[in-house]
Amino acid sequence: MLKWLAVVLLALLALLQYRLWLGEGSLSELAEVGQRVEQLEAENAPLRARNERLAAEVVDLKTGLDAIEERARSEVGMVRTDEQFFWVPQAGNAGANP
Repeated sequence: MLKWLAVVLLALLALLQYRLWLGEGSLSELAEVGQRVEQLEAENAPLRARNERLAAEVVDLKTGLDAIEERARSEVGMVRTDEQFFWVPQAGNAGANP
């Protein structure tokens, strides 16, 4: 009777060891998933930083007029009514047109 119990327990141990090392959810599969997670985290880090910058810019545009004025000046070329705008051509372009 004890001999059969020992055989059953050894068979159960072998089955559990097989699943641990080779079966579904094994240690090697766990290591692969861990590596994939690290790879995806590395790919997502720059995207997270970009999202944080964009979120800060959105908050700044919603709350402050300075950011709106800066964008209007740099992207659209707007000038205030009390300012004078002087356009200075580059030195390389002066000799190009006779």
